[in-house]
Amino acid sequence: MQGEHTMSDLIIIGYGDHDTAKRAYAQVIDLQKDHIVELNGLAVVTVDAEGHSHVDTPGKFVSGGAASGALWGAIFGLLFLMPFAGALVGGALGALFGKLGQAGINDSFRARVRALLTPGKAALVIMSRERTEDKFADALRPFGGEVLQTSLSHQQEKELAEELGTAG
Repeated sequence: MQGEHTMSDLIIIGYGDHDTAKRAYAQVIDLQKDHIVELNGLAVVTVDAEGHSHVDTPGKFVSGGAASGALWGAIFGLLFLMPFAGALVGGALGALFGKLGQAGINDSFRARVRALLTPGKAALVIMSRERTEDKFADALRPFGGEVLQTSLSHQQEKELAEELGTAG
C-alpha cells in the first residue's frame, strides 16, 4: 500500500441493483486479501419497495479492531438506520450528529446518500484506512456506480469514539 494515511475514508457506491453491489463487495474482499485495501467496515445496503433499509454482509472480512468497529457501526447506523433523526435528537446524540457534521458526514452528505438509495437500488458501503488508490479504482470501475466519499482524520475518529462513549 502507499504507506500510512492520516485519514479513514467512507466510500459509498450506489448501484442499480443488489446483485451488482454484491459482486462489487466480493471484489473488495479480494482486494483486501491482496493488501490493496485495509477495511474498517464493508456492507451492502438495499432499500425495499416500502423504503426500508436492509444491510447485507455476504462474506467475512478482518476489521481494524473493536474501536474502529464501534465507530463504523455508529456511522453506519446514523447514515442508514436513522436517516431523519438529525432534526429530532437532542442531548448526547445531538452532539454526536454535530461531530459527524464537522467530520463531513453532515445533513447534505446524508441527503446525497439517501438520494442514491431509492427503492430497488443498492449501495456498497466501505470504510477504509488505507488503499492503493489506482488499483482499487481500476478493480471497481467495471461495476460502474455513483461514488460518494468523505474522510475522517484520526483526530475526528478519536473524538467520535469519545462522543460514542458518552452517547450510549
